[in-house]
Amino acid sequence: MPFVMVHRKALVTLFIGLLGAAGCGRITLPILNPTPPPTVTPAPPTPTPEPLAASVNGEGILLEHFDLEIIRYEYSKTDSGIDLATLGAYQSELLDSMIDLVLLAQGAKANGFNVEQTEIDDRLNLMIESAGDLGEFELWMELNGYTQETLRSALTKEIEAAWMVAYLADQVPDITEQVHARHILVASDAEADELRAGLQDGADFDTLARLYSIDSSTRPAGGDLGWFPKGFLLWPEVESAAFSLQPGEISTVVKSEIGYHILEIIDREDRLLAYSVRQALGERAVESWLATERVSADIQTFITQ
Repeated sequence: MPFVMVHRKALVTLFIGLLGAAGCGRITLPILNPTPPPTVTPAPPTPTPEPLAASVNGEGILLEHFDLEIIRYEYSKTDSGIDLATLGAYQSELLDSMIDLVLLAQGAKANGFNVEQTEIDDRLNLMIESAGDLGEFELWMELNGYTQETLRSALTKEIEAAWMVAYLADQVPDITEQVHARHILVASDAEADELRAGLQDGADFDTLARLYSIDSSTRPAGGDLGWFPKGFLLWPEVESAAFSLQPGEISTVVKSEIGYHILEIIDREDRLLAYSVRQALGERAVESWLATERVSADIQTFITQ
C-alpha cells in the first residue's frame, strides 16, 4: 500500500546486537576481527565527575561510553568496506539513539518494569554459548570495549528499552475503524477538477484511475488503497478526507505534497488490523512517544553535533 507512515530511522539503533534474536533461543555475536579496534584510554581515578556526552532527566551518558559506541560503529562499517564519509552525521544519530535508549529504559521503569538479574545471567550464558567458549566470549568483549560491568549494564538498559517498545506497540488495538478507499492522483488542480467533473457525470472511477493516475503502485488496481485505519497513511490530508466520507461518496480535490487526489470510499467499518498495519502503527506509536518525551524531558548534550 502506498503512502504508509514508515519508520523514519531504525528505531532505536538501540539494540546494538546484544539482544540478538531475542526470544529465538540463540544470540548471534558479531564476527570477531583479527585485530582489536582502537581503545579509549580510561581516565585515571579522580574524585571529579566523569565527563558526559549527554544527560537525560539527570541520568548521564558517559563520554567514554559514547566514544566506545562510535568506535564500535566505525569499526563495523570499515570492516565491511563502507566508507565512513558516505554515512552522513552518524555521530549525531548515534547520540540521539543513545538518548532514545535511555528515555525508553526510563519509561519502562516508570511503568513498573524491572529486569531480573537471572535474565541478564541467561543472556550472558547464551552469548558465551554462541561465541563457542568463555575465552572467545572474553575476546569478543575485549574487541568491543566491554567489561563485565558495562556489558551487564548495556544488556539491562536494552532489555528495559525493548520492554517499553513492546509495551507502547501493544497499546495499538487489534480492532479499529478502517476505511476501504481508492484514489486518483494527478499533477495539477485543473486536471483533478476535470476528472472529478467526469465522475460526477457518471464516468467509471476504476477506468479513470487506470488511465490517468500517476500513482504507479495503485493505478493497475484502479487506484485501490485497500483498508487502512487512522494514522496509517503518510499524507494526513488524504487520510482526513477519507475518514470524512461515507461509502459511495467522492471527495473534493485534495492537495498533498505529491499532487492532487480524488478519493472514493468503497466501505467503512470496524475490523481486525492486518499484521503489517498493526506493526507500522506500533512503530509510529513508539516514535510519537519518543517525540513527546524529548519535548518534556530534561535533555542536555555536551558535545558538538
